[in-house]
Amino acid sequence: MESLDHNPISSINNATHYRNPVPTVDIIIELWDRPESPIVLIERLNSPFGWAIPGGFVDYGETLEQAAQREAMEETQLEIDLIQQFHVYSDPTRDPRLHTISIVFLAKARGEPKAGDDAKAIGIFLPDHLPVNLCFDHGNILADYYQHRYGHFRVKPLQAESNWH
Repeated sequence: MESLDHNPISSINNATHYRNPVPTVDIIIELWDRPESPIVLIERLNSPFGWAIPGGFVDYGETLEQAAQREAMEETQLEIDLIQQFHVYSDPTRDPRLHTISIVFLAKARGEPKAGDDAKAIGIFLPDHLPVNLCFDHGNILADYYQHRYGHFRVKPLQAESNWH
């Protein structure tokens, strides 16, 4: 990723415009009707390509919880029950497109997920069988999640080499 311009403001037509990070949500969905409650990941249809935790941008006028439920439905066709707000990830380089702040939720669902919206495919994964080509900082997020879920690092997902150069 190219270095970010850290100038927080720009001036257009004598008006000051502040450049702020963009809020996003990611939802770690546990399938509670399956043995070991595997999680759902999507294979992205759009760049950056690879596997990702379902999620996306928060729409104007939407709460974080509403955004999480909407994104989960759009990308997995699953109705979710939010369990908790898990963690916030704010590394300015976490998304190659722009500076985002992701609020990660834990959720449970039942049923058969189906790829929708910007998902090329959908996968159901146990911790020992995660895909290697994870997008963004999702390898780190999943490592934190499994630390939380099992109380130790059962697996440390690999962060793929960036494929968006």
